[in-house]
Amino acid sequence: MVKDTKFYEILGVDPSASEAQLKSAYKKGALKHHPDKNAHNPDAADKFKELSKAYEVLSDPQKRSIYDQYGEEGLEQGGMGGGMAAEDLFAQFFGGGGGAFGGMFGGGMRDTGPKKARTIHHVHKVSLEDIYRGKVSKLALQKSVICPACEGRGGKEGAVKTCTGCNGAGMKTMMRQMGPMIQRFQTICPDCQGEGEILRDRDRCKRCMGKKTIVERKVLHVHVDRGVKSGHKIEFRGEGDQMPGVLPGDVVFEIEQKPHPRFQRKEDDLFYHAEIDLLTALAGGQIFIEHLDDRWVTVNIPAGDPITPGMVKVIKGQGMPSFRHHDFGDLYVQFDVKFPDKTQLQNVAMLESVLPPRPQQTLPPPDSMVEDFELAEVDARQQARAHGANDDDDEDVPPGAERVQCASQ
Repeated sequence: MVKDTKFYEILGVDPSASEAQLKSAYKKGALKHHPDKNAHNPDAADKFKELSKAYEVLSDPQKRSIYDQYGEEGLEQGGMGGGMAAEDLFAQFFGGGGGAFGGMFGGGMRDTGPKKARTIHHVHKVSLEDIYRGKVSKLALQKSVICPACEGRGGKEGAVKTCTGCNGAGMKTMMRQMGPMIQRFQTICPDCQGEGEILRDRDRCKRCMGKKTIVERKVLHVHVDRGVKSGHKIEFRGEGDQMPGVLPGDVVFEIEQKPHPRFQRKEDDLFYHAEIDLLTALAGGQIFIEHLDDRWVTVNIPAGDPITPGMVKVIKGQGMPSFRHHDFGDLYVQFDVKFPDKTQLQNVAMLESVLPPRPQQTLPPPDSMVEDFELAEVDARQQARAHGANDDDDEDVPPGAERVQCASQ
């Protein structure tokens, strides 16, 4: 069962359509919606691109199989994004340049130099440890290569003939009289079904079945340099898909840094959150941080220099290596002080002798009315309110009550 029928609907064919039906539907649609023929209709250019994208996927057996099972999301996750430009795909069918099609629409296809097969894009997810130390990854991919059995001919040597009906163009120019006018138009060559070549079934290559290419598995060694950032691209020129008559495509790996459980990274700096006890915060001590290269960093907290909650300190030169440079960023440590539970406090009176005296409180006037209260624990909902959570709903407002807003003086 086909998961997603969008591409089939764009071409106007059934999901069970044969290769010939797909090709015929694409050619008819591409001729109808080509931008050169619809200069004043911007929607036609979008339709032309949709047709080209749909046909590029469905005409490739490997891509079609993935699309049928997993839809467009499966193609993207399998590294089969990108693809050939719509104009380049069209040029493969109709010859490009200023041929018959160009004469029909005036100006024809743009000259983009030697044609090139599609670029294969992959996202390579890398851990922060591997970026810190550098790594060589072995990554396997599947690509199309020219069939070695027929050397990209599609059949036996001498068996592939240029179609005499269209001279290899795949299209024929027809003329039709409409009243006093004669209309000249292009149509798919019925002799070769738009292939431009004639090849009998019995002469087709047994390995590629006349497709001229086969799918091959290729392993590439991807060097992840120290200090690279997300978005960095590693290119392998000429290692992409192969097609007869065009240059091999490229393979591009894009680095994506994985989230890390201990560190956050900003450019070349690292950020670490450390929780310390109250005694260490006041009287000093040590904490130990496991770094990204199997080292443990000892951080000395001096006595007499209290650490307050939220305080940030820096360790110079212990951040990330700078990409293609010889220096390092810094390591920032943010402290959270954990206060002891009330059951853990002992000899509280002794604190009076070692800590600074309490600051003098402003006492109420002698004739003031004074009431005594005790602090109570708050629940989770009250805690959220105390921290400024949104309380715009009216659930808790008694009927008839009005909301009171405080105005600053």
